[in-house]
Amino acid sequence: MRVLFYLDSLGRGGAEMQALDVCRNAARFGIELTMAAGRGGALEAEFADCGVEFIQLERRLPVDIYLASQLRRIIREREIKVVHGHQAVDGLHLYLATRGLRKVRKVLTFHGFIADRRNRITSRFLITRMDANIVVSRGLQKWLADKDRLDTARNFSVIYNGVDRERLRPTGKSLRDELDVPARSLLVGMIGNFYRDPRKDQLTVCRALLEIFRNSPDVQCVFAGRVEDGAEGKFADCLSFCVENEIVDRVHFLGGRGDVADILASLDIFILSSLQEGLPIAIFEAMLAEVPMVLSDIEPHIEVSRNGEFAEIFPVGDAHVLARKTLALLNDKKRRAALARKAGDLAREKFSIDAHLGELKKLYERLTASRQ
Repeated sequence: MRVLFYLDSLGRGGAEMQALDVCRNAARFGIELTMAAGRGGALEAEFADCGVEFIQLERRLPVDIYLASQLRRIIREREIKVVHGHQAVDGLHLYLATRGLRKVRKVLTFHGFIADRRNRITSRFLITRMDANIVVSRGLQKWLADKDRLDTARNFSVIYNGVDRERLRPTGKSLRDELDVPARSLLVGMIGNFYRDPRKDQLTVCRALLEIFRNSPDVQCVFAGRVEDGAEGKFADCLSFCVENEIVDRVHFLGGRGDVADILASLDIFILSSLQEGLPIAIFEAMLAEVPMVLSDIEPHIEVSRNGEFAEIFPVGDAHVLARKTLALLNDKKRRAALARKAGDLAREKFSIDAHLGELKKLYERLTASRQ
């Protein structure tokens, strides 16, 4: 099964981490994978060393015909059977690259990026021209239909992302030592980039920290995630809030980090405050690392937590309820352990990289069998 993955860029984000985990494990499932990228990024070295053929290309134009021709050459020379993109720009260049190649099947995954008008138009164009479209949650499928007015009733499959547990093995490096967090202190944290679009909601967490810190003096908080171009104001709002309310000495902004396993190993509670998501990899990472979670009540979070069975849920943007739920968990070690254990069991069954690749291979086999 020869498959080409194409990513437009290799920044440290959920779709990129998912693709990296797939690359590292595809051979075990009989998938001969070639990975191509249109631009570099923080994960470039890791893709180059991930165990599959890695080809670095260069996209110079929004719609780059030369890039499409390079992809077409790769497809022909390697006798690729399936091409797979992860956002609209990927899908468009793969569509152009495969024009007239009738035996090559085209797959596009929707991860939950908040699309601008140009990308919505491109997605609408592509979905009827793909052999299969994947959404990473039922909640995202509904969002695309209701908000973006995409026809997701046909030619769409839900395949949950999955995480490689090997990547989540702690190295032994102590985040607490790095930040000089006292042994008696409990540590809560959110892992997620500061995006310019309305996706992550770190400011609500900062507001909740006022109440959390007031009622629990031995708690500190970390935010791990890079600041996307155009999101500098969101980061500044969080930092200013912490400074103005004199809690900045207990809040640590780590920036973009590659040591997620060590961060999770240091957390007592994982918080994810989001406004809209497909289904973030960070949740699966926390589940597999068995860190108890507090999640905002958007549909994909409710879906993955089984309506709150495997995590505490708070209303979007409600700092008071977030604080109350977090404090209750901080004060109940048995509840934290029970939530973490149940979520870990579910993730190992449903949200591991093996579960993801098993479903992905079934889709690829179904598509290629119909073109024999």
